[in-house]
Amino acid sequence: MQIIENIPKLKPRAIDAHKGDFGRVCIIAGSVGMSGAAAIAGRAALRAGAGLVRVATPKSVLPIVASIEPSFTTIPLPEDSAGRISAKAINTILDAASENDCLAFGPGIGISNALQSIIEPLLKQNGLRLVIDADGLNNLSVIKNWPEELKAKLVLTPHPGEMKRLWSALFREQLPPDRLQQAGQLAQHTGTVVVLKGAGTVVSNGQKVYINKTGNPGMATAGSGDALTGVITALIGQGLSDFDAAVLGVHTHGLAGDIAAEKTGQVGLIATDIVRALPDAFMRN
Repeated sequence: MQIIENIPKLKPRAIDAHKGDFGRVCIIAGSVGMSGAAAIAGRAALRAGAGLVRVATPKSVLPIVASIEPSFTTIPLPEDSAGRISAKAINTILDAASENDCLAFGPGIGISNALQSIIEPLLKQNGLRLVIDADGLNNLSVIKNWPEELKAKLVLTPHPGEMKRLWSALFREQLPPDRLQQAGQLAQHTGTVVVLKGAGTVVSNGQKVYINKTGNPGMATAGSGDALTGVITALIGQGLSDFDAAVLGVHTHGLAGDIAAEKTGQVGLIATDIVRALPDAFMRN
């Protein structure tokens, strides 16, 4: 595979630009007790430049999510008895798929048969740009032979544990120890862009690979991955290819973590510090 070192850049903004020029994105996230995941992803998408951000979340969680950030709009979704998105939400979610430039699915949603039934039709939406993270990946990993019917364009953002679950569902051989091989082989097999998170996050589309050099151990904190999901989703919405959006997103997210750590130290770093530092990180790119 070709190793990429150059960091993609967003185009300069036209003086007469409006919010529709910078992407409409929808983040499907959250459940009872996990409202923060939805809010962090939504706020990160805003800070990464998306023109219009919608957060679709269970209706009982919506007031909490909306109160955290007034700059994104919200979509109430039907929920089950445990406060997770229910199967009745599928039509609303499919409408969102048709109305937005990119969807993200997964932060804080939990795991259920209903959520798996929602992912399956999304995978079959021709041309849909879809970022799947966190519990979205855990739900995906139990769907048999999903790459065979895939029509959407996916970015998968697993941490090592999620990678193991995805791998065991798709391959007979054991997960190789080499992270470049893991990301590259999964990307080739599924026709997706894979962002294998961790120290030296690896981004691969099966032909090209990028190894990230920004970031620090303080970013190993709850919500950091949700922020990355929001950033990558926003960059896709602004017109970057999936691979370029993932590379720029990973680099900038890590750089924001480094900027935040300069102020807070690594021990006290939390996900909202990363989101708060995103504007400075984009200015340094």
